[in-house]
Amino acid sequence: MGRSKTTTALRVCLTGLLLVCSAGAGLASAKQRRNRVSPNDPTARLFELLDNSYGGRLADFCVVANTYAKPSHPGQTLQYVLQVSYDKSLFYGRLSISVRGVSQLTAGQLAEYTPQEIYGFGSNVARFEKINPGPLGEVGDSYFRATSQGVLASAPVTKGAIRQYDSFLNRYIMPALEKG
Repeated sequence: MGRSKTTTALRVCLTGLLLVCSAGAGLASAKQRRNRVSPNDPTARLFELLDNSYGGRLADFCVVANTYAKPSHPGQTLQYVLQVSYDKSLFYGRLSISVRGVSQLTAGQLAEYTPQEIYGFGSNVARFEKINPGPLGEVGDSYFRATSQGVLASAPVTKGAIRQYDSFLNRYIMPALEKG
C-alpha cells in the first residue's frame, strides 16, 4: 500500500514538473517571437516613439490624411481623418486608429478647423486595433469596416487593409507625431 502511494505521488510531481516546464517554454517562445519583430516595422517604431516621447500615452490625436474616391458615388472625392489613441498599460486595444471620411477639404477649411474638429464632422470608415508590434493581422489585432449603415463591424484583415494601415502609420501618423 505504501509503495502505491509513493508511486502515485511521484507521478503527480513529475506531471506537475512537466506542465511547469512546458508553460515556461511557451512563454519563452512567445517572448522570442515578440523580439523578432523588425526594427523597421511601422508599429514597432510607433510604439517606441510613443513610449519614449509621449510617456506611453496618447489620447485622441487627430491628423488629416489622403483623399480617396467614394466607390458608391463616382466622381465624389472624400478625405480620411485619423484619430490615434495609445496606452502602453493596456493589453487589448493598446493602439487604436479610428478612420473617418469627410468631403474633400479646401485650403480654407484646413486653415479654419483643427484636425479634431474635422474628425468630429466625419463618418466612420474603419478602425484598426493593435496589441503588439508586428504586421496587422497577428493574434489579438482587430480590424473593423463601416457597414452601409455607417456602423463599424469586424472584418477580415486583407492585404488592402494591411497596406492602408502601413500607409497611415508611415505617411501621416509618424510624421505628425515626430513633428510634435
